[in-house]
Amino acid sequence: MSRTARLFQLMQSLRRHAPPVTAQQLADDTGVSLRTLYRDIEALRGLGAIIDGTAGYGYALTEDAALPPMMFDDEEIEAIVLGLREVQAVADPQLAGAAQNALAKLQARLPGAQAHRLQYAVLYADRIVRPPMPTVDVRALRQATWDERTIEMAYVDANGNATTRRVDPLSIVFLKETHNLIAWCHLRQAYRNFRLDRMQDLRITNDSFRPRRVPMLREAIEVLSDCWPEPTAMVPKSRALAES
Repeated sequence: MSRTARLFQLMQSLRRHAPPVTAQQLADDTGVSLRTLYRDIEALRGLGAIIDGTAGYGYALTEDAALPPMMFDDEEIEAIVLGLREVQAVADPQLAGAAQNALAKLQARLPGAQAHRLQYAVLYADRIVRPPMPTVDVRALRQATWDERTIEMAYVDANGNATTRRVDPLSIVFLKETHNLIAWCHLRQAYRNFRLDRMQDLRITNDSFRPRRVPMLREAIEVLSDCWPEPTAMVPKSRALAES
């Protein structure tokens, strides 16, 4: 394997593993000695990669736009195209537009042969019946989830009962042909699932539940898994949530 190919493989290993990844794991992935691995890490840093960590602790990669684009093999290109086209087919308008822009950016940055393969990928995703569109600003809801900010909203459940809810948003998922929010509900004092097309009057509060979102989401999945009646590929444990 050439040194250039080895450095690309090392970058991919840094991307794939949860940080910090040990030097021994990286050396095993690239088939080199620890001494060579340390030199390769320094070579990547010299090329502009921001790699935190040291020998004996582990390494974490911070992406740098100044680096050359990664090379993809044929199946990786197909996977990227399929995933982004699925987002275009089922996501809210802002996210669908972002997926379209991402495809265009990838095509512009890839070498000619790979750009051609991306444009004419074999796999395709579309939906004959589109999911009901959310009735709130999903971009604002995503931001509140990232920022770990409590939200308030008006909500109508499956029986037509209207309530005002105050919840801590944990994750937005696509389930059973609808967009849903997994959240901690202050009213019910429990984890619940809310359909985005039944939400109204979204308001982002100044109350923060940082840094508890990730452990809360793990707990929510564990607690709600018993009432997830149908399989789905979009959610951990491959089950669908029951609506509150």
